[in-house]
Amino acid sequence: MTVPVFPVFPVLTAGTTAQDQEVCGIPMTTITPAVDLSEAQFTSVAQLLHERAGIALRPGKEQLVKARLSRRMRELGIRSVEAYLDYLERDKTGHEMAAMIDVLTTNKTSFFREQEHFEFLKDRVLPSLRRRDGIRAWSAGCSSGEEPFSVAMLLREELSDIDRWDARVLATDISSTVLEKARAGVYDTRAVEGVPDALRRKYFARVRTDEGAEYRISESVRGMVRFARLNLMGSWPMRGAFDVILCRNVMIYFDRPTRETLVRRYWELLRPEGHLLVGHSESLNGLDHPFSYVQPAVYVK
Repeated sequence: MTVPVFPVFPVLTAGTTAQDQEVCGIPMTTITPAVDLSEAQFTSVAQLLHERAGIALRPGKEQLVKARLSRRMRELGIRSVEAYLDYLERDKTGHEMAAMIDVLTTNKTSFFREQEHFEFLKDRVLPSLRRRDGIRAWSAGCSSGEEPFSVAMLLREELSDIDRWDARVLATDISSTVLEKARAGVYDTRAVEGVPDALRRKYFARVRTDEGAEYRISESVRGMVRFARLNLMGSWPMRGAFDVILCRNVMIYFDRPTRETLVRRYWELLRPEGHLLVGHSESLNGLDHPFSYVQPAVYVK
């Protein structure tokens, strides 16, 4: 059996130090910028986002970009979008590009989101894997960790001898901010509302904080998941083969050529009869791809 290697990826920090700012010629101030985003500047931001992250930022998103860049510029003390774009170009570390992608992307997720997928894994995928003693799953676009932790909980529930298995869940995201939260594995009361009571009692520890109650994921679940920062548009250092790849509600932000490229790359990393799960608002219809359709949002190699 081919065992994939999950390397430790370098994690880029979203923050920028005072020294970084001065090197790039940006004065240290705390002025709140009055953002005036021109059409040309919006186009520049959109092109950067597409080139670096594959995200298609379409016309009509100008107000969103203006609002989110305004917050980031306020943190840096930058007065104008022109100055910010100049700062972005001067920053050769890549830190600010990562920060801009963070602020311009939306990370929405929940535990056991799109329950039909977890029922499919339970009823159709896991029974076939019981003939082996290993499983590899990849959550591509894991956000703050709810999806990969949900997969790990499912595995623990359905495979009674899971601790004798070589079971791993790789969880990647382009955002350093959400990965930091995912690694912490601590969630507020609202975040765990969708977790069945029995699983919440079994796999979460309730802790008191000044803000109220929080829930910390158990070490038995955390130990099955490895988080890493990964830009889907870049190189993929890991090797296959995966039994399941979950790329759900991610490709809706990409244009057709980018989606087709991603789907072919997923194909290469899946085992024969491995499954690709996409979001229920997504589909591979209209794309040139080698997968076979199983049911809505589920495809097999």
